Amino acid sequence: MKAFLIFLCLLVGALIVLAVPSMAAPHTADYGLIINAFYTGKATLLCTVFAVVAGWYAYRQEQHGAFLLQIFIAALLIRLIVASLIFANYGQEFFGGDAFTYDYLGQTQLQAWAGDSYSKVLVGNRMSGWGMGYFVGSVYALIGRNMLAIQFLNAVMGAITAVIIFISAQEVFTNTRVSKLAAGAIAFYPSLVLWSSQGLKDGPIVFFLALAILATLKLGKQFTVKYVVVLVCTMLCLLSLRFYVFYMIATAVGGSLVIGSRQFSAISFIRQFAILVVLAVALTYVGVPKFASEQYETFGNLEKVERSRRDMARRGESGYGEDADVSTVDGAISNVPLGMLYLLFAPFPWQLTSLRQAITLPEMIIWWASFPMMLLGLWFSMRYRLRMIAPILIFTTLLSLAYSVFQGNVGTAYRQRAQLLVFYFIFVAVGYVVVLEKREEKKRAQVYPDMMSPGMPITATERRL
Repeated sequence: MKAFLIFLCLLVGALIVLAVPSMAAPHTADYGLIINAFYTGKATLLCTVFAVVAGWYAYRQEQHGAFLLQIFIAALLIRLIVASLIFANYGQEFFGGDAFTYDYLGQTQLQAWAGDSYSKVLVGNRMSGWGMGYFVGSVYALIGRNMLAIQFLNAVMGAITAVIIFISAQEVFTNTRVSKLAAGAIAFYPSLVLWSSQGLKDGPIVFFLALAILATLKLGKQFTVKYVVVLVCTMLCLLSLRFYVFYMIATAVGGSLVIGSRQFSAISFIRQFAILVVLAVALTYVGVPKFASEQYETFGNLEKVERSRRDMARRGESGYGEDADVSTVDGAISNVPLGMLYLLFAPFPWQLTSLRQAITLPEMIIWWASFPMMLLGLWFSMRYRLRMIAPILIFTTLLSLAYSVFQGNVGTAYRQRAQLLVFYFIFVAVGYVVVLEKREEKKRAQVYPDMMSPGMPITATERRL
């Protein structure tokens, strides 16, 4: 298996370096770049450096290291292939035109660092998403303008997210089946592959969200400087990429630390309080409260949310809820049921009127079929692991409610759902394993009826918890 994965890595790397330039040749004028083997080679080399670090992190996870390395490599190769095909066929316009916006912002940021006054004004006026400009500009400063490199780095973040979700699920449930199923879903679910294979900020956002949740779970057990630093850094990165997600993850982190992941004791109280103080001091030191107040003044009222939502609802053919009005509290609350329905289940079969929407049908069928398992897994988790899942539960609830209020476009809802799916799939895995173990226990009871106590919980998971 190891030899086969190494062969695949070498083969995919060679094809990217040698084949992509000729495939992308018809679009050279569109990109405004000379695309040759040196161009693709730089992107591949930079990707390899970060992939080696991520792979090393996956491999050193004790007894699960070999599995995690394999799933990381498989997830990465799929994303690299998808990224290369999108780049070679100039598919950004079809799948995610924002990639060109971030390419422009990266170039502008690079010019601002070089001292260009006009570029400084442009980047200085950005209130939201400025972190992506820093990320793209930093890569361009290192290897020159290279959109493929941004896609490849996002692919690394998307692939290692599966490993992070595995570790997080193990922290909560200590069930290898659950963790492997959740990691597999993150690694290979089509939309999660797609959004982390492009030069968009969706991949980094999902990666930092997963990392923040993992750090919170680790800190709930033990205070360590390493995970405090990780948590602060990931929260700042989220603030720079999508500010409202930062507020929700901050609420989830704070709430879970107040609740505690274990039974209350003096030691646990002191630990949680110390973590909260350190986080508050660190975020205050880097100026988060000042930035937050500026963001609130700019975006923090329902009238501006309504304008943004209505614009999305009128855009293209996939808008919905155009007649709704969320500019008041009553209006926002009344829009939640419809918005939640679209956020969780759109696009619906009758909305598949274009190729872009039609290609989502196979994965949507998988998601619709998985939803009952998610509900079962959520119920089971709340019954047996409520304190442990607090950060995940608080964050997904807040973000789901927020998106149900201010989303007004099927395509945007489908895209934003990726930020929730990485955590929803943990509950899907729990539900599936509960059903699977219940069936196994029933079969075992039929074969060995004397070994089963009438008062014993029906599943192995319930007995373990």
